[in-house]
Amino acid sequence: MLGLEVSSQAEHQLVATPSAAIRVLTLTPFYPHADDDVDGCFIAEPLRAIQTFGVRSCVLFVRPVYRAPAKSKVDTPDVSSVHYLCLPGGIGLASSGTFLYQALLSKVRTMHRSQRIDVIHAHAALPCGHAASLLSRELKIPFVVTVHGLDVFFDNQVRGYFGVRCERVAQDVYRSASRVICISDKVANKVVDSAAAPLNTRVIYNSVDADLFSPGPVDPVPSTILSVGNLIPSKGHEILLRALSQVLPNHPNLSCEIIGDGPEREPLSRLARDCNIDDKVHFLGRQNRKQVADAMRRCTLFALPSRYEGLGCVYLEAMSAGKPAIACRGQGIDEIIRHGSNGWLIEPDNVPELIATITTLLRDTRLRHQIGEGARRTVLQRFTSSLHASELAAVYRECVA
Repeated sequence: MLGLEVSSQAEHQLVATPSAAIRVLTLTPFYPHADDDVDGCFIAEPLRAIQTFGVRSCVLFVRPVYRAPAKSKVDTPDVSSVHYLCLPGGIGLASSGTFLYQALLSKVRTMHRSQRIDVIHAHAALPCGHAASLLSRELKIPFVVTVHGLDVFFDNQVRGYFGVRCERVAQDVYRSASRVICISDKVANKVVDSAAAPLNTRVIYNSVDADLFSPGPVDPVPSTILSVGNLIPSKGHEILLRALSQVLPNHPNLSCEIIGDGPEREPLSRLARDCNIDDKVHFLGRQNRKQVADAMRRCTLFALPSRYEGLGCVYLEAMSAGKPAIACRGQGIDEIIRHGSNGWLIEPDNVPELIATITTLLRDTRLRHQIGEGARRTVLQRFTSSLHASELAAVYRECVA
C-alpha cells in the first residue's frame, strides 16, 4: 500500500549533533522567493532541517542588476538578496564572480566581524563559487562549492573563447575549494575528468520534501501523464508528445499535463496540433510548489525523457509521490532508479521505447503499483531533506576540523 510509510534506520538515527554550532553562509543564484517558491527549493528545503545538526545558516541570494529585485518570503528571515554588476549572457559569465565578490566583500566582512562565519557554501562555480574563493582568500574562511549539473558543461552554455574562460575560472574554483560537492556520480566524474589537479569531491544527491510530495490516489481517474521541466530542447518534451500520439488511440481517456515554461512553448504547442493531440495536452505554465505536488499526486505516470540531467529533482518528487517515473539512461537519475523496480529507464530520443513503456505501465496496474511503492520507499530511505541536511553538516564539520 502506498499509504504505508517506510522509515529507514538512517532516518531514525538522525539526532542533534554537538552543541558547538557552526555558522555557514550560503551564496546562491537560485532560492525560493515570493514570486517563485520553486526556484532553488532543492537548496532551501535541507536548510530548514540543518539546525538540528548543529549548523546555523544564513543565505545571500545573488542576482545580476538586470534582474528585478526578489521579494523575500516571510518564512525566511535569514535570507537577503544582493545585486551585482554583470554583462548579460555568456559574455559576462567568466567575470561575473569578480563583480559579485566586489558587491559582497563589505557586507560579508561585517557579518563575519559581528558573528563569525565558519564556512562559505557556494552553489555553482560561476558566479558564486568564484566569489566564494575570493572571499575565502581575503577573510581566511574555508569554502565548499556545489556543482548542480549544467554548470559543469560550460561548452553547452557558452561557446568559443568565453566558454574557455568560464572553464578556466571554474577549474580554479574547484582546485581551491575545501570540498567540491556534486549532485551525482555523473557530475563528479565530469568535474574530475576536466580537472588538471586532484580535487576533494563528495557526492551528495539532491533530496525531496517527502511530506509535501506524498502519495495520492493509487488509481487516479482519468489517467494522466505528467511532465515537469523548463520547456527547452534538452528536456525531450517533443519525444513525449510523439509517443503520446501513438498511445492515445488505444487509451482515448489518457491526457498529458506539462508544467513549465520556456522558449519551446510555441513549438511544442504546434507539434501537439500537428499530431492532432492538442485537446489531450494541457500546458499549465509555471506552477508553485504546492501545485506541482498536487499534480504529482493526481497523475498516473511521470515522464521526462530528458537528454541531459545532472540528477533531476522532479524525478525524486514523482518517486516521493509514489508514481512511476520514466527517465533516460545515461543521466544522473539512473544512479537512483533501478529499472522496473522503483522507476523506468529508456534510451534518449527513443520514441518506440517510450511508447512501449507508457503502454506497459498503463496496462499493468500491479506493476505500476509495485514501482510506485518502491519509488516512495527509496526516497524515504535515502533522499529526504533531513538526510541531505545531515550530509551537508558532516561536510561543514570536516572543513572546520
